Amino acid sequence: MNKFKVQSSKFKVFMFCVLCSMFCVLVFALSSHALTPEEIVKKSQEAFFYPAKDFKARVMMKLIAKGGQERIRELTMLRKNYGASGGEQKYFMYFFQPADVKDMTFMVHKYPAKDDDRWLFVPAINMVRRIAAQDKSSSFVGSDFTYEDVSGRDIEDDAHSIIREEKVGVRDCYVIKSAPKAQDVDYSYKLSWIDKGNFLPIKEEFYDKKGERYKIFSADEIKDIKGFPTITKRSMKNLQSGHMTETVFVKADYNISIDDSLFSERFLKAPPKKWTE
Repeated sequence: MNKFKVQSSKFKVFMFCVLCSMFCVLVFALSSHALTPEEIVKKSQEAFFYPAKDFKARVMMKLIAKGGQERIRELTMLRKNYGASGGEQKYFMYFFQPADVKDMTFMVHKYPAKDDDRWLFVPAINMVRRIAAQDKSSSFVGSDFTYEDVSGRDIEDDAHSIIREEKVGVRDCYVIKSAPKAQDVDYSYKLSWIDKGNFLPIKEEFYDKKGERYKIFSADEIKDIKGFPTITKRSMKNLQSGHMTETVFVKADYNISIDDSLFSERFLKAPPKKWTE
């Protein structure tokens, strides 16, 4: 009887050791596969700025003043990738309304690890203006989005860290803090709530040089377009001025084989209707 108890006790100890070993292996496996903050941000940029080979959208942009007055801007946005995600991209935008911006165009040549090239054609003065690199934090056509918000920011320009994990509505999110390494933007850091499932940014908060929250980005609607989760309605609100911009993709499509020739200075003044309509 005593011999049986001893064997039973030894078996329990053995099983305990086996379970502990399995637990340690599982913890190690999970930790070794845990994403770094840089990997999370890279996946987020791929999902937000780089899905498919190219993209076209008809965009309605609503500028809302603190008092509720509204202005509408309507445009077509086109984007094409060159190489892998995170690499070179080109953007072209054509404005339909209001009258003061009709026929205005904006083009971006985005490069990894160096300043992007940006051009703006202003029909009222019939002039193409080069947007200086230091103006990337300026307002994009009077909205609460900046020129840099349109095409994104290089991952290497910021120091990233995981602050916590939490839900936004029903979505499980990583909360990432991104602090610019250089003083080249008008905020001290940004918090991003990145969906663990599709890696789209669900919410972003920008903090000024005093550490006070002053701008909030929100992904208000996400739809699946050709298998790509796409933010079709978004907003940016300036908490200090009370001004807000809402942007809606009325129509959107991927992989439509946009001509490379579109993304040239010669088409800024007279872009082909084939692509702008």
